[in-house]
Formats: sequence, structure tokens, C-alpha cells
Amino acid sequence: MRGRLVSEFDVVIVGSGAAGLVAALTVAGQGLKPLVLEKSDLLGGSSALSGGGLWVPANPLLRGTDSADDALRYLQETAGEDSSQERRTAFVRSGPDMVAFLLKAGLRLRWSKNYPDYHPNLPGGSTSGRCVEASLIDGDSLGPWLGKLRLRPGSTAMPFYTTEIPLLGLAKRTPRGFLTALRVAKLRRIGRKTPLIGGASLIGQLVKLATDRGAEIWLNAKLEELVVHDSGVTGVVVSRDGRPEQVDAARGVLLAAGGFAHNDDMRQKSHPQPTGTSWTMAAPTDTGEAISLGVALGAATALMDEAWWGPALTLPNGMSVVTLRERSFPGSIIVDSAGERFMNESASYNECGHRIYERGSVPSWLIIDDKHRSRYPFVMLKPGDTPEIGLLHRAPSLTALAEKIGVPAERLERTVARFNGFAASGADADFHRGDTAYDRFYGDPRVKPNPNLGALDTAPYYAAAIYPGDLGTKGGLVTDEHARVLREDGSPIEGLYAAGNTTASVMGRSYPGPGCTLGAAAVFAYLGAQHLCR
Repeated sequence: MRGRLVSEFDVVIVGSGAAGLVAALTVAGQGLKPLVLEKSDLLGGSSALSGGGLWVPANPLLRGTDSADDALRYLQETAGEDSSQERRTAFVRSGPDMVAFLLKAGLRLRWSKNYPDYHPNLPGGSTSGRCVEASLIDGDSLGPWLGKLRLRPGSTAMPFYTTEIPLLGLAKRTPRGFLTALRVAKLRRIGRKTPLIGGASLIGQLVKLATDRGAEIWLNAKLEELVVHDSGVTGVVVSRDGRPEQVDAARGVLLAAGGFAHNDDMRQKSHPQPTGTSWTMAAPTDTGEAISLGVALGAATALMDEAWWGPALTLPNGMSVVTLRERSFPGSIIVDSAGERFMNESASYNECGHRIYERGSVPSWLIIDDKHRSRYPFVMLKPGDTPEIGLLHRAPSLTALAEKIGVPAERLERTVARFNGFAASGADADFHRGDTAYDRFYGDPRVKPNPNLGALDTAPYYAAAIYPGDLGTKGGLVTDEHARVLREDGSPIEGLYAAGNTTASVMGRSYPGPGCTLGAAAVFAYLGAQHLCR
């Protein structure tokens, strides 16, 4: 497909998530002219729906609490050989420079202090926190861009930081939890008409900063073709508002269009079974065209069977959400179809997702008792509020609950009895739940001796189906330390760069800490844009 030739840009960037906008801001900061293409009528993709956190070791907001050497050691332990040493080194060494650049450009970020790495007991792991996240802003300051953001439902009604999620769950249990809930409830009354936080704040700020510096953004502009001349990518063909247009890119093209979470054909071909688009939290625009176009040019791929996994609950409205607090607070376990535990329920969501597939139990079951239901929130349900909405199965006994969900009653009772013994002693001899700082981050400090272990001994009992959901896919085009897309023989495709979930993740099959998805996406977008601007 060919269309009329439009004005030439220095760099064409496909995708308006965190990676694409960081790249645009970097290019604009060099005095060059970037174009950002967004195929839908809303900006931000999955980044806008996220918590807006960036896991960037040793960055300047961490106040000297971290070192690059420790971070590299930790990435070797977690990612291992599933990513190259060159990319891991580039990520860690360049991350602080990227954060410094963003701060200087005016991006408002804050340190997610004391949000531990997901495997803090491994060599190089951190408990003080390596994540920074977008600060609370007034959405009205974005002007007309506010109406163009992809917003998570309810995101402006309950604006809170990621470090406040466990505290909000303890609003009925601890003074800090109560005060946190009170602060969040009052945010609308202190001059912010449209409070934005998390991914919405991150994307909103980046859009404003990039466009103020001359970046151009096209909405409803779908990538249809990569234009190749003399074995190098020199532009793109897009369908813009239904009309074909060719755009020349003087320096090259950077693909930052996300993964393929909503492409069922690609999932069925690559992912473990069962899989499906109904369990993903990614934006509906996450459909894999950029990956397919790269492959058509001879690009290598890796980790196509992987995602940023998480144990997901399916809500009555059909949406899925990854469980955090629900499975980690005391008085909860996850069992398979045989009624047996098979994981540390308080481990990172990515690890729990892997365990579900390894066990081959889809769905698995999150079991809680009435103490859990009366003390803690459950997704959108307040403590003690359990309407008949189809999210939770309820029964007066474990035997009756087992019959409702189709697991062997005797085995479930035996599993609960064994777990209750662990709760009494404070040590989970089977899966070591509560042994790490990350486990305890989502625990209840009032429960002793282990904040993650509480007996399931108070009727009625509840069960919710758990599926192997995801925050997005993490396999895609293979890139080098400069974000150049590579062929199978390791040679770069001239003029073609990629970052974010369009690429095979530098994190390999692991999820080292909060904000790894956006942290890696932003760093390699920054590196790719710098290389393009040389």
C-alpha cells in the first residue's frame, strides 16, 4: 500500500506508551523532529492503565541507597541467560542517566521507598526499593490532552500510590492504614479537579513535555507497512483516519507498540495452554502488528511463550484483575483442582502465574475464611461486604465449599488443617510464605508471628477462581544494547529499533521488581532514540 508522501520526520515512533513517549522526548531534546503514531483514538496503551512505576536501579531519586553493581548481580540471578549481558549492563548503567534526563525535562517522579524487589533474598536484591513512579498531578493541567488519555476505570476516583495499596487494605486494621485511606479520600478536595496518578500521570506528563518540545502525535494512525530502501528501514506506511499515507523517517523507525496480548492467534501459537485474551490486563490495542512486520523483514524473536504473568480474578463484568493483597493477607490459600497448595501465595504475581501453568490447574482456587472477608478488601468489595455478584462462592463449611467448586472435600480439609498448623507456628514448611520482605509487604502486621499466615478457621468460607492472567506479553523482536532490531544471524536491520513489549524483555523470564516492564521499556527507548540521533 502506498499513499501520498507527507512531510519528512527525523524519527518515526510507533506507539504512544511510556517507551514511545520517552523516545519522542529524547529525540525532541536533541532538537530533532519526532512523530509518534497511535493507532487508536486514545493515548498511552497499556502504560496508561498501569501503576506508572519504573524499576531503575541506582537512579538519582534513590538517594544513594543502591549500586549498579548490586543491580547487575541481581539481574544475573533473576534473568540469567535469558537476556544478554550487554543488554543487562546497558539497562543498569544507562538507567540513572535516563531518570536524570526525565527529571531535568520536568517529569515529576517520586521514589516508591521501601517497595522491595520481588526476590529480595537473592544476591544483589533490594528491600529499600528501586522503583520510582509518576507523581500525583492535576489532569486539568494537560489541557486538551486530558481527553485523549486512556484511563483505567475509577483511576481519578481513587488516586493512590503503589506503596499505599497494602496500607489501604489495612484501613480497618492499623492506624497507618486508616490515615492512608483518609488521605486518599480527601485528595479531590484540595484543589485538584482531576487527580491523576500512576500510568495516567506518567503518560499525561510525557505527552505534554514531548509536544511542548515539538514532538508531533497522530491519533488513529495504524502502522500498515515498514518502508525499506537499500536493506534499511526508511519510513512507514500508515492508515490515518482510514487514508493511506507514507511517512519518511530520515534517521529511522522505533517500534514501541506493545506486545500481542489481545491477538488470540499469536497467543494460541506461542503461549502455554490454556490461554486467551480474556485474562489479560493489557490495553485492547495490544495486538502484535509491529512484531509481525519486524518478523517479515527477517527479525529474530525470543521469549514468545512468555508474559508478565499474574494470578487473575475474573470480575462479573468480564474484566480480569491480577490479585495482590487478596492472596497475601492472612487467612488465604491457593489450591489446585485436587484441593492442594502448590505455591507461596505471597510471592510475586509473575512467579505465581508460572506456578499455575507448571501445576496445570486452570482454574485454581483462592480460598479465604470469614476473618479475611471481614478484615480486608477483596478487589472492589469492602471488608465484610459480600453481595451475591458471582465473584465469590460462599459456603457454611469447607466440605460444602469443596462441593461447590468441584474439588475433593477430604483433601481440601487436610490442606487447610496443615496450613493452619503453619499459621500457628509462623513458619510455612512447604512454601516459605512470609519469609521475605516482599511477602511481608502485603501482610498484616497485627497478625503474629507471621504477617502472611493466618488460620482458615472461621465460617463461612469463600472461593474465587484464579486464572493465569497477565499484564501484557514479554516476547518479541530481539534487540541489542542500542535497541536495534537484530536478524537471526545477529546483524542489525538498518534503521529499525524497538523497545518495550514489542521486544524480547531484558528481564528474561523473570520479574525482578515493581516497575520492571516500564523501566526497561523507557531505558531502551531512551537508548534507541539516542542512537538514532547520532
